[in-house]
Amino acid sequence: MKKFILAAAIAAFAAGSAAAETIKVGVTPGPHAQIMEKVKEVAATKGLDIEILEFSDYVVPNQALNDGELNANSFQHQPYLDNQVTDRGFDLVSVAKNVNFPMGVYSNKVKSLEELEDGATVSIPNDPTNGGRALLVLADKGVISVDEAKGVKVGIADVTENPKNIRIVELDAAQLPRSLDDVDASVINTNYAIEAGLNPKTDSIAIEGEKAPYVNVIAVRSADKDAPWVKTLVESYQNDEIKAFIADEFKGAVVTGW
Repeated sequence: MKKFILAAAIAAFAAGSAAAETIKVGVTPGPHAQIMEKVKEVAATKGLDIEILEFSDYVVPNQALNDGELNANSFQHQPYLDNQVTDRGFDLVSVAKNVNFPMGVYSNKVKSLEELEDGATVSIPNDPTNGGRALLVLADKGVISVDEAKGVKVGIADVTENPKNIRIVELDAAQLPRSLDDVDASVINTNYAIEAGLNPKTDSIAIEGEKAPYVNVIAVRSADKDAPWVKTLVESYQNDEIKAFIADEFKGAVVTGW
């Protein structure tokens, strides 16, 4: 009888071990990393172990995912993913929406965009997608005009009107908060703003409109999109516990996109 109980216990343990699965998920520091830590807790109750890897830029997480060094990543919006797939030939797809980070304009020198003087310098992200997003924010606020036919693929060359002769400087997105003492204003992605102690709701001099098409996504390799662990990851993220955490932790600076 004891042998039977022991054998049953070993079999149950083995079955539980086989059911547990570990995946590697890439994120950027700040909110994406904080949220994924909470997702990890929820996923663990569903038999999925998440190993979180942080990346300090926007390029490496997709390359690592495409190369099989990651199973998924959570750091980018759909237009950026689309651009990476087109430009770099990555075989990646989004499997779920997660959060939205309204982009803000920040300044240590002026209190509103109207105060920008002729020839003022404004820094924006140097990657095409987030740079275009920043230009659209400036256009929406009347600082510049851009070729509307370009949609989200707008670039500096597509600026059609610049009444204040604004000098637009492109910098690595992670470096933008550090540029605030050197420029008149900077359009900064919210994850990097929060990491630098800036809140888009209270510290920005202008903020992106709510209708902008930049909800972030969870991305995986195309071959994995129907894998059972993907479903578990998405269910763990799009969870009421995670929604409550985001609302409480970020006070509207980050909002759920599902």
